[in-house]
Amino acid sequence: MSTDYPQYYPPQQLCVNIQIPIPDDSVMISKVELQELKQAQLKGVYWTMKDLESRINRKNEWIKENILYPSKFRKLLDVNNGGFVYYPKTKGQSWSFHAGKMADFLDSNFQNIFAEVNNVA
Repeated sequence: MSTDYPQYYPPQQLCVNIQIPIPDDSVMISKVELQELKQAQLKGVYWTMKDLESRINRKNEWIKENILYPSKFRKLLDVNNGGFVYYPKTKGQSWSFHAGKMADFLDSNFQNIFAEVNNVA
């Protein structure tokens, strides 16, 4: 049996064009565009305490004790210190949270918030 084959075989490539239908009720967007859309969804939106409770699935007492009143967070959050949370001055006034900035704060401080809770418990 004769071996007339070359010793080296270059890699083979196959170029294929396929069509994948996208349903009429769907669109394809990049991950970057998806992030931008999510951020824009909170732009110009303000949350109440009820909104915040719903977002993080905690009652207002827990939120106050673990996020709003600890001094390390309050100095960043309080609108009087350049933050994005309005702390009511008297009973009956409503809390107000800049939704986008509060969402960013919660995301970036998740460990700090819950590490404190775990140390206390």
